[in-house]
Amino acid sequence: MEKVICGIQQIGIGVTNVYETWKWYKEFIGTDIRIFEDSTVAELMLPYTGGQPRERHAALTINLQGGGGLEIWQYRGRTPLAPSFDVQIGDLGIYSIKFKCRDIKEAYKSFVDKGVNPLTTPQPNPAGINHFFVRDPFNNVFEVFESTSWFKNEGKPTGGVSGAIIGVSNIDSSLEVYSKLLGYDKILSDLTGKFNDLIGIPGGTGTFRRMLLTHSKPRKGAFSPLFGDTQIELIQAIDRPSNKIFKDRLWGDLGFIHLCFDIRHMDSLEKECNALGYPFTVNSNVKHNEKGSFDMGEAAGHFTYIEDPDGTLIEFVETHRIPLLKALGINLNLDKRNPEKPLPRWIINMMGLKKVKGL
Repeated sequence: MEKVICGIQQIGIGVTNVYETWKWYKEFIGTDIRIFEDSTVAELMLPYTGGQPRERHAALTINLQGGGGLEIWQYRGRTPLAPSFDVQIGDLGIYSIKFKCRDIKEAYKSFVDKGVNPLTTPQPNPAGINHFFVRDPFNNVFEVFESTSWFKNEGKPTGGVSGAIIGVSNIDSSLEVYSKLLGYDKILSDLTGKFNDLIGIPGGTGTFRRMLLTHSKPRKGAFSPLFGDTQIELIQAIDRPSNKIFKDRLWGDLGFIHLCFDIRHMDSLEKECNALGYPFTVNSNVKHNEKGSFDMGEAAGHFTYIEDPDGTLIEFVETHRIPLLKALGINLNLDKRNPEKPLPRWIINMMGLKKVKGL
């Protein structure tokens, strides 16, 4: 059986205060659905947590209009570190989350009206897609871009996580992971030079090679209608050395810590990763059934990590238990479903019952 990539499940963001961060993103991005929240010990991430289990508090929150979620991640008993340098676009790692919107002018106005001045004005990127950049109060830069891929309309100006901008040292080498393995096989643009649409973000006046990718085939699987179409933009700095964003820091420190994909058939994925030379660096080592699932508080599943050629962490999660359905007394065994078949829309819509009104 071949692997099935259902879409971007979430991007992790290391923070100093889960609720402060969540409140901001709930107001400005509409991530008001709590999928899970728990405080436990990260015991399996030892390669990236200094060889020690680390206490943490994490919450996964989504925008039900469509897109993946934010996994907001806070250390307990340890002060998370910020980068020791000013991160610039083209530095190695996840530089920016991509959030989608229906109308770029409306989305831009929604930030300005609430007192947030975006770093750039709405303008087309090299592929002709309108976008702009914003910095959150926690020094993270994200992008808002126009999209036609939506699950539902709740009247919010923005949707959820729909991609990422990732700094790489060599785009051609990185394509083995992002195109071959992850299925971003359609090039929307590939240009080298200076770019007006980057002026205003840190390092944006430099010279870059930029490649914007998407997947030529629609994603499949249980939650694919919610995740929707996504983009990965690879950026390679041409005229300066690039710093590794998480140099001398731990996973869970401040910033974007990983890019996570919802998948099925982990065994097949592992064989493919090994064949390409990107073995799992973390593996929760569970069988593909609910009794053997790794317990993540309210949720359960099998998770693994690989590194891209520059050490950027990519997570894969094969979900076994869904906390919302368990709370409602509905037993949904994802292992026994057709791995390519989407869930009925009414089931996905029931996630709306997990809406958080106040933080």
